[in-house]
Amino acid sequence: MDDDGADTPLLPEPAAGSLPEGPASLSRELGELTRALLTATTVDGVLERIILAARYLIPAADVVSITLREEDGDYYTPAETDAAGTELDRRQYETGEGPCLDAADPGGPAYAHSADLATESAWPAFAREATAHGFASVLSTALITVPEPPPFTAALNIYSRERDALGDSARDTAFLLATYASLALAALYRGAATERALRRSEADTANLRKALDTRTVIGQATGILMARRRLSADEAFDVLVRASQNHNIKLAHLAELLARHPGTADRI
Repeated sequence: MDDDGADTPLLPEPAAGSLPEGPASLSRELGELTRALLTATTVDGVLERIILAARYLIPAADVVSITLREEDGDYYTPAETDAAGTELDRRQYETGEGPCLDAADPGGPAYAHSADLATESAWPAFAREATAHGFASVLSTALITVPEPPPFTAALNIYSRERDALGDSARDTAFLLATYASLALAALYRGAATERALRRSEADTANLRKALDTRTVIGQATGILMARRRLSADEAFDVLVRASQNHNIKLAHLAELLARHPGTADRI
């Protein structure tokens, strides 16, 4: 993945028995995440940091992925900590059922959870696939969308090989991470929208200036025809239009020629 911070890991890979514990550790790691997200300049950069943070902060998180649902309803996985995450997500996209689809649905629940996939009945096809690959529980948490129509909706997906592994603490941490991701993505999209609006404004200004310049030179050419050939304003403009058509020259270009060489008015 093309990530603006891929060469510098967000957090060190946890060693066995070294996962952070307690509010102080979580607060410290979230502070590090905040600083990392503030430096992210791409959507991929934000998502990569979030999945690494989830993998580090949630002890039972064996695989973490992000599901994005685009405006046309298509789903894809732009970031994962392991290829198994892409495969688990893809199975849900193909069958049309699964926790990541429920959480990424704009009208869906805030999160989808199964403590024991071996007995899960809500998503039977996905549950069979996940258990066949050794996963026992799952948690998908929706990313918060902004009030205006967003370019996509998304879910943070956490897969664990342990049953009953993603309880209240995991859900709280996942919700915090989803909130951080949502705020960072919203800031990126607001910045992009502002830049697009600025470019449109600059283009509109340039077009308006060009239109005013064209109108001015056509007015000058019309005035020259009126003076030299004793025509009314409408008659002079009609002469200019006919000459433009007869000589296959754009009206504005013909007007510029006439303004630079007034004597041409006697021959058109």
